[in-house]
Amino acid sequence: MQKGISPKSYPKEFKQTAIELALCNSEKPMTVLANELGIHQKTLYSWVLNYKKSNNLIDVSNKPSQEEELKRLKKENARLKMECDILKKATAYFAKETM
Repeated sequence: MQKGISPKSYPKEFKQTAIELALCNSEKPMTVLANELGIHQKTLYSWVLNYKKSNNLIDVSNKPSQEEELKRLKKENARLKMECDILKKATAYFAKETM
């Protein structure tokens, strides 16, 4: 953050509405919702996280968040697809070689 520039503040009602939308719209990613609201996704994420912590809605232990878990699973899925493609190519190669 640049010196002398304070972060933008939002009205309490706006924050509350944004948090409610984020918690109720499980089919809509927070990034899309934040974009629609005209705020940065990290801002919305921190509002929701603070709300959950202050209302004891989450365990603040070392459990990964849903977004972190989704990111990890997508990465694993991509790796497994790549491994599958390699095995398919190897199978095709060895099938040609034995003919």
